[in-house]
Amino acid sequence: MNFKPLHDRLLIRPLPAETRTKAGIIIPDTAQEKPMQGEVVAVGKGKRLEDGRLAEMGVKTGDKVIYGKWSGTEVKLSGVDHVILKEEDLFGILG
Repeated sequence: MNFKPLHDRLLIRPLPAETRTKAGIIIPDTAQEKPMQGEVVAVGKGKRLEDGRLAEMGVKTGDKVIYGKWSGTEVKLSGVDHVILKEEDLFGILG
């Protein structure tokens, strides 16, 4: 796969959703929540500010992040599901 996001966009590979509850009950595919955690696969150069400077991105490739449930655009690259979204759609980085 050779994909480079533009500007302040990120390419995220969603992490798999939980298939069992803490009590051990199996959750069927139709009832599973849409994943809101993912790993950053590719990062754009950053957002262009009004004065022409480039604002650095706050995340880097490999970071695990939390994003909005309905954020971004879902795409399939090389047979793998990904989400393209703007950096402002992220809630935080998992440590």
